[in-house]
Amino acid sequence: MALFVSLTGIGFAIGALNVWAVAVAEQHGQDMLSGLLPAAFSTGSFLGGLIYGRRTWPSSTTRQLIASTAAFLAGWLPLLALPGPYTATAVVILPGAFLTVVVACAYATTDALTPTGRTSEAYAWLILSIGAGQAAGTALAGRLADHALASAALPAAGAAFTLAVLLLARLGPCLRRTRAAPPPTRLSRRSPTRADQSL
Repeated sequence: MALFVSLTGIGFAIGALNVWAVAVAEQHGQDMLSGLLPAAFSTGSFLGGLIYGRRTWPSSTTRQLIASTAAFLAGWLPLLALPGPYTATAVVILPGAFLTVVVACAYATTDALTPTGRTSEAYAWLILSIGAGQAAGTALAGRLADHALASAALPAAGAAFTLAVLLLARLGPCLRRTRAAPPPTRLSRRSPTRADQSL
């Protein structure tokens, strides 16, 4: 469930980007920016997917998901400096490059955690989560379109929400075990559990 909640942030960032692109186009009087900015983001996503798919990565899918989400967030931060339209077009390629990686890892994680026979249902929830986030991002960005900094910050806010939920879900079982576990002894041994590998 935490994974699906977190993915609303990814959808939120995408929805906010589309409205922000229109606001930038109006601000600079260049209508083509409303399509150019999302196109640059999509190009980054395509290239990132190609690079990610061409090799096998050594870390677990969960770690890849968290790392790629952190990179997705970092890619949005330069927009807070309110760069010019063409600099912004180049900048959005970076978070785009990690979008496909985040979604691919989310699908793989969903597949690993879902009970047999319920995979299709789980995928539907995944898609619904992203779509719901996208609708929310579009709605809020529309309300803030006249505020340049707030509008530019919304995609980063969505990515930050995703990362925060993933980290809390990852650390939660560890923190609970730390509080509940007796003091360790030399002879104590603990076998890995499913919680160690899950979100």
